[in-house]
Amino acid sequence: MKPMVKLSSVIAPSFYKLHTDIKNKKYSNYWLKGGRGSTKSSFVSLEIILGIIKDKQANAIVLRKVASTLRDSVFDQYIWAIDKLGVSHLWHASYSPLELTYVPTGQKIRFKGADNPRKIKSQKFRTGYIKFKHYEECDEFKGEGEIRSINQSLNRGGSDIITFYTYNPPASQTNWVNQSSEHAKVRDDTLVHLSNYLTVPKEWLGKEFILDAEQLKHDNPTAYEHEYMGKVTGTGAEVFSNVKLREISDEEISHFDNIKRGLDYGFASDPLAYSGVHFDKTRRILYVFNEIYKVGLSNKNAVEKIKKYAHNHLIISDREPRTVAEFKVLGLNIIPAKKGPDSRNQGFKFLQDLRAIEIDPVRCPNAAREFTTYELQKDNEGNFKAIYPDGNDHMIDSIRYALEKNMKKRGGLVKW
Repeated sequence: MKPMVKLSSVIAPSFYKLHTDIKNKKYSNYWLKGGRGSTKSSFVSLEIILGIIKDKQANAIVLRKVASTLRDSVFDQYIWAIDKLGVSHLWHASYSPLELTYVPTGQKIRFKGADNPRKIKSQKFRTGYIKFKHYEECDEFKGEGEIRSINQSLNRGGSDIITFYTYNPPASQTNWVNQSSEHAKVRDDTLVHLSNYLTVPKEWLGKEFILDAEQLKHDNPTAYEHEYMGKVTGTGAEVFSNVKLREISDEEISHFDNIKRGLDYGFASDPLAYSGVHFDKTRRILYVFNEIYKVGLSNKNAVEKIKKYAHNHLIISDREPRTVAEFKVLGLNIIPAKKGPDSRNQGFKFLQDLRAIEIDPVRCPNAAREFTTYELQKDNEGNFKAIYPDGNDHMIDSIRYALEKNMKKRGGLVKW
């Protein structure tokens, strides 16, 4: 059974290629971020309705964090999609429980809230399996762990499962959904897609929507970029705005000719943090491609792990004389950093001023997390403090030590 309208007449041009990718089963996960009026959720509802009509084994689960928000938001969105496709006579809507049934086969779209996980776990269908999952406003969920737990419960019984995550990106880069979507970019089975209202036919949005957007663009360009263009604009607290997360291949690493190695010792609950980086001095780009990050390692075990990466190359470490001496006895080529007044601030400023810090989030997940989530703190009056906070910076410190000879101050070396 084919829909009675052409899909191109009901989806915005920015989603045409995405529709082809879904049709050709190119990806399993789609992170669809965008600003107001981007029609990303409309697109997903249309795709899932079509997918169920075309595949007699397909069912769907649509999720929001809070169940009470489903009825007046995403459920109505799917009713709209059915009407737009001209197939409303083939679907039955139930409000208790909240679900849509494709009458010819009995296939279903169920709507669930994550505030009651037990109602999500036990999902049986008369025919087929859960082929489609749609997390609407997924930034409302607690975090990646909560979504992973739900997926583990639902990803059973079939192949070619497709998961859609739709959301308006929060302003802060430290928000879990911004972090997760950035990390997801390196996966072969995942596409991260950004959309905005500019590709949507104006008649779909209405004159008032366009005027409001243009007024905000004039009055507050940063708010416009965030709210309407769907961009992560930051909160102003971010320390490193020059970070880029991407895959760094073995082939690329084989050509690195200025590799530096650093080590921050782990004590008590703090992790040992070892880093391997390449510094392109001419272009002022730092490549972070190797890390060890572990709590509770004995010195012997730490040295064994580090030797696999550093071999006999020089390592610059934190200034802990007894630990440095023991690591030397255990076989590492290691010397302590030359700490001095204001060295920490100068090291952070050096890293901030680089043209780019490119980090492989698969090889170095902890470096990626620290650099992208490191923020200035505020005082009691809401003003940013002038010092760099201590704590979430073990990999950052390791990299500072690795680069001490490259960090210059007033024409000379930084005195650490």
